[in-house]
Amino acid sequence: MTDYDDFEVESAWCAERFEEVKRYLAEAGIRHGEIPDWPVWHVAPYVSVWPVESGVRPGALGWWAICGDLPTDYLSGHDADNPRNAVRAFAARWSAAATCMSRGEEPMNFAIGPRGQWEEIAPMLRSRAQVLESWAADAALWEGLE
Repeated sequence: MTDYDDFEVESAWCAERFEEVKRYLAEAGIRHGEIPDWPVWHVAPYVSVWPVESGVRPGALGWWAICGDLPTDYLSGHDADNPRNAVRAFAARWSAAATCMSRGEEPMNFAIGPRGQWEEIAPMLRSRAQVLESWAADAALWEGLE
């Protein structure tokens, strides 16, 4: 069993997520500036949240990215002013998308997997959204980050 309390193990996991975020944003064609090499918030090996500098306004927050044992995703920095609110925003988006997918409807502004797999993807997406919601609700996890 991997010991994520070991700093070297945790660091390797964060480095892999950093590369994953960079690849994902590049594949999505997102114009951005710097991404720090350490997440602003994480619970290894489940989730990491990354502030991404604007590609238009250097020094300004442009995006939030999330990855780990959940879908890799991004949202505008305008949608959340801190990491906790970003986690809330991802949870809300994923929950709404899971509801649409469960009804066989195309989620607005969100794409994940082919339509033929929505029946199995929707419950996974909903469960990840619920975990994010519970973490966002736990004030102890966010001390010093708001």
